[in-house]
Amino acid sequence: MSQVLKLILIALFMAIGTVLHAVVPSFPMKPDLLLSMMFLAIFLLSDRKNFLVIGLVAGLLSGLTTTIPGGFLPNVIDKLITASVIFGIFSLIRNVIPKYVNALVLTALGTVLSGTVFLTSLALFISLPPGTSFLGLFLAIVLPTAAINTVLMAVVFPIAQQIMKNSISNRNTVKKVG
Repeated sequence: MSQVLKLILIALFMAIGTVLHAVVPSFPMKPDLLLSMMFLAIFLLSDRKNFLVIGLVAGLLSGLTTTIPGGFLPNVIDKLITASVIFGIFSLIRNVIPKYVNALVLTALGTVLSGTVFLTSLALFISLPPGTSFLGLFLAIVLPTAAINTVLMAVVFPIAQQIMKNSISNRNTVKKVG
């Protein structure tokens, strides 16, 4: 797959994730559904050349659509760290564990990591929302978001994987015929 096509698909995943992130209500923090699209891009399209770009773009877009005061910088920090860690783990185990299982486990773990880094960054650089605690936000927002993102990945990953497989085989067929 060409690098240009990869970048177009990454942009599409990021756009879908941004819409999901923008429309989800706050409680006082938003569940970050953009993460599932970031992970999908990492699992299906990333390489050493673009995983940081995926994390940076996801962080910027998530930061722009956050409703938590001061949440922009913590979003950028958390997505860069999370993308790096998940890409590293994914690269190490992608040939050991079936892709589908890998995607689900890493989505759950990555969402927990992202939420932890976000809350820590927010607490260190800004402050947690008044009347909330790290543990309270972790239990009320991060863990449910991990479950939601994992279910979303369970549904979307096989569909996206099949679409990519079909588009690559169709592209190869066109090349052979043409």
